[in-house]
Amino acid sequence: MTNTRAFSNLAETLARIREAGGAWTGLLGVVADGVPTPEDLAQLPVLRKSDLLAKQSQTPPFGGLNLTAPGGMARLFSSPGPIYEPEGAGDDWFGAADALRALGVRPGMIVLNTFSYHMTPAGFMFDSGARSLGCAVIPAGPSAGDDQIAAIGQYRPEVYIGIPDFLNILLGKLDGAGIANPIRLALVSGAALTPSLLAGFEARGITVRQAYGTAELGIVAYEDDTGEGMRVSDRIILEIARPGSGDTVPRGEVGEVLVTRPNPDYPLIRFATGDLSALLPGEEPRIAGWKGRADQAAKVKGMFVRPEQIEAMRKDLPGVGRMRLVITRENERDSMVLYVEHADSTLQDGIEERLAERLRIKGAVRIVAPDSLPNDGKIISDERTLPS
Repeated sequence: MTNTRAFSNLAETLARIREAGGAWTGLLGVVADGVPTPEDLAQLPVLRKSDLLAKQSQTPPFGGLNLTAPGGMARLFSSPGPIYEPEGAGDDWFGAADALRALGVRPGMIVLNTFSYHMTPAGFMFDSGARSLGCAVIPAGPSAGDDQIAAIGQYRPEVYIGIPDFLNILLGKLDGAGIANPIRLALVSGAALTPSLLAGFEARGITVRQAYGTAELGIVAYEDDTGEGMRVSDRIILEIARPGSGDTVPRGEVGEVLVTRPNPDYPLIRFATGDLSALLPGEEPRIAGWKGRADQAAKVKGMFVRPEQIEAMRKDLPGVGRMRLVITRENERDSMVLYVEHADSTLQDGIEERLAERLRIKGAVRIVAPDSLPNDGKIISDERTLPS
């Protein structure tokens, strides 16, 4: 079933793009005036994160892809890469309210938002969605310190928003502090919801739903009670393409998620997320959920880690050979170790500081002998066992 609302919005956005010109000019000439069809859309080139990086470097801040001037936006963000994203004016600009509504969030509820509010969009993405529903939000961020535990005890939030691992940590802290858990609804994203974690939450009487989104696009899909997998947001157009190409695959086949967001402030057309999924059978657009990555990028503790970030570190360190980031999961928590070929083992502490600064995630560093890492071109090795 075609997302008629999004295709109608796309027609309006394309008209604005043609009027404004800029970076989109020349990319969209194959699409005729009027409401485009899925076949029209499939003719357009794919926009990848590497393209965004290059365009933003050449034409700051948004590569000329924005239709609203930076000063007319509500907030301006910087995500690892670095990639720069805006938030436009208006309620629920990122589309998180639908995912919260599907969870059962209603006006007057108190929401604990544990996504970061520092430079990256996730905190504000869910904050604006919750407030648009008439909820009060505790802007807690990802710290499990005593102040957050005390705030939970004082405010008694019914709703949790964040990564599933962190909810598990908070529940343990509440138990340790002798505070009864008030959370009954949880919208989780950014990390794997394993069967063991889900079972533990349900045993505590917590209803958990997953949302899938990106910093560039906002909410793409979310779980609800109407069917399998995730419901695709009606604000976007989703395609599944063969990885590394823009060729769409038959329904049911796993491929890379491409998203067109016909947003009047900052449209993105056929944006390649790098995530793998499949369209499920049925009239309503639904996807099977996250099925892995189409590239070597990985998500750790809710943040993407990319090979180009590791390579940039290697170039900054004289005498370094190969580097490999190994991601594992133990005791329901992600961890990572960066293996670095170098003759001087005393560099470990300095490289750990660089790793945390560049990725915004702490990880261990191990110095290994030169030429000891495999010569297979792999920079990131994700060794976690993820649910099917």
